[in-house]
Amino acid sequence: MEVSKVWEPIQIGPMMLPNRVLMGSMHVGFEKLEDGVERLAAFYAERASGEVGLIVTGGAAVCREGGMGDAYCNVYLDEHVEPLRLITAAVHEAGGKIALQLFHAGRYAHQEATGVESVAPSALQAPINRHKPREMNPAEIERTIQDFADGASRAIRAGFDAVEIMGSEGYLINQFLSPVTNKREDDWGGDFARRARFGIEVAKRVITAVGPDFPVIFRMSGLDLMPDSTTMEETLQFARMLEQAGVSALNVGIGWHESKVPTIAMMVPRGAYVWVAQQIKEAVRIPVIASNRINDLRQAEAIIAEGRSDMVSMARPFLADSQIVRKSRAGQFDEVNTCIACNQACLDHIFDGKVASCMVNPVVGREKEWALEPAMVSKRVAVVGAGPAGLEAARVLAERGHQVVIFEKQNQIGGQLNYARQVPGKEEFNETLRYYKTQLNQMGVQVRLEMAATADSLIEEGFEEVVVATGVNPRRPDIPGVDLPHVVSYDRVFEKKAKVGRRVAIVGAGGIACDLSHLLVQDQPISPQSAQYLLEYRILDAKAMHQLSHSGRKVFMLRRGKHVGTGLGKTTRWAVLANLKRHGVEMVTQIDYKEITAEGVIIRNQEQEQLVQADTVIIAAGATPNDSLFHALQGRLPVHVIGGAKEAGELDAKRAIYEGALVGRAI
Repeated sequence: MEVSKVWEPIQIGPMMLPNRVLMGSMHVGFEKLEDGVERLAAFYAERASGEVGLIVTGGAAVCREGGMGDAYCNVYLDEHVEPLRLITAAVHEAGGKIALQLFHAGRYAHQEATGVESVAPSALQAPINRHKPREMNPAEIERTIQDFADGASRAIRAGFDAVEIMGSEGYLINQFLSPVTNKREDDWGGDFARRARFGIEVAKRVITAVGPDFPVIFRMSGLDLMPDSTTMEETLQFARMLEQAGVSALNVGIGWHESKVPTIAMMVPRGAYVWVAQQIKEAVRIPVIASNRINDLRQAEAIIAEGRSDMVSMARPFLADSQIVRKSRAGQFDEVNTCIACNQACLDHIFDGKVASCMVNPVVGREKEWALEPAMVSKRVAVVGAGPAGLEAARVLAERGHQVVIFEKQNQIGGQLNYARQVPGKEEFNETLRYYKTQLNQMGVQVRLEMAATADSLIEEGFEEVVVATGVNPRRPDIPGVDLPHVVSYDRVFEKKAKVGRRVAIVGAGGIACDLSHLLVQDQPISPQSAQYLLEYRILDAKAMHQLSHSGRKVFMLRRGKHVGTGLGKTTRWAVLANLKRHGVEMVTQIDYKEITAEGVIIRNQEQEQLVQADTVIIAAGATPNDSLFHALQGRLPVHVIGGAKEAGELDAKRAIYEGALVGRAI
């Protein structure tokens, strides 16, 4: 597909942008580190070098109580200006433009991090916060409005090209607008006009503070995804009010952090919320920016060409590939390391209080120390195993100038990524495999499929170093009856080497078991086109369609421990488990296994025995490192072990790719 509309320049207030791609705001947490500002500067400069139209920073707190902690990016004191200049200088030197996001968390702020009590329109505790906020009085509201304006003034002094007011995702301005969180009956709450007043006053005050020659973008909530919250009619009215107030553009956000609807996880279809931006675009004349699950410039082109928005916001895709815009402009779409919306190293890290990175691109946050250096001596290196660890090791080694050969005993590369990509809603893993195939081919890596390397063969062939990335062996638990013919290992199911019956008991309830359950209950998916046809002509209703998309299997997940889905990230685990429950998967925990019989699995639960009837029993109870080659090579050749072969656990592509990147730089 020819991409052209997305490359057209666009006017955002007084600012002209070279294209219509915005790098959306992300909290990356580098500020916590000793050289955090320098890391942020390097991070943003790298993205600016990739030709993105405009970068928006992570939220900068406009007051202490509105931030996320002392080490957070702040703009509420004059002393915050100088460090921020490092960021703008680096971005401008790389040829880019950058906006500072003006941020107040409201009831989402954690007082243990800020050191002060959190505040909100009403004293209502957020389910994702341990502390109840204090209701703001009118004087505090007025002061907070001025805090936004003062933050904008400091942004100009720090050299930013624009500001974005954060009024989405359930933060303070959104809390004022929504009847869910604003129960006030004074001038700042009650009917819609009074609930909207705070956000409008912030916009007006910021615009006055910065003057007519400085762009002000407003990140508004297009859809709260909260029961009984702001209606679409009110949202469109709010958009028109913001336009009248003088904002330069509207960036449309989706959902609150506490919402029970996934909005940016892999299971969310690409561009699922563009329709919201389209409705807002039809209500105003200023530029409107669409966001959420847009990860391909060809997709962005279609959105803009069809008139559904004026720009697109892509955030995490710039973690996965800092050069996504430049590569796409050159037509190099297969060379893009596509964001797969796994959330494992970005959002999961941030919500765990860690620094953000990226599962498919662990260079994120390490731009300074991980700059790729050519190998001093080109060596002949064997990489054994073409799972995620081996693929990344081979890619980096080849890029540095080594002569690399991959040995893979299966008939395709990917290792256990080939399991994940079969699971409904996880098709994005195909993009990761496409990226590695392209990279290996371009760099001349020789890939030998259906070939199991041995220590003797590697030595005979004259390899100078070996990377062992042979993955794991599924663990076989010591349960009577485990060798019966209807008992199979999870890998055989994923590889379609085992027939699975109508009643299934899975021994194990970690991430692999969750993926397997999802696959088994939805292994007769109906195409979106067929679904639309059947619904449109009322051949089936929504309930019947749901039943049709279900395989009809009854699946039980069994676990000795208390928790299901351990190993899944906290930002996606809840959605995965809710989805499995909707499909009738039963999760039986805190049990002991007594025996597997022809009828199923006999378990002991609180001293009572129970038969879980099953015609197929699948073992998904962990794994052990497949490290025999590593031990066979020790003392004979320089050898490195990475990924599951080094440490078995849940399928951990994040650690595997990280270790591959690390060893690729070490040889």
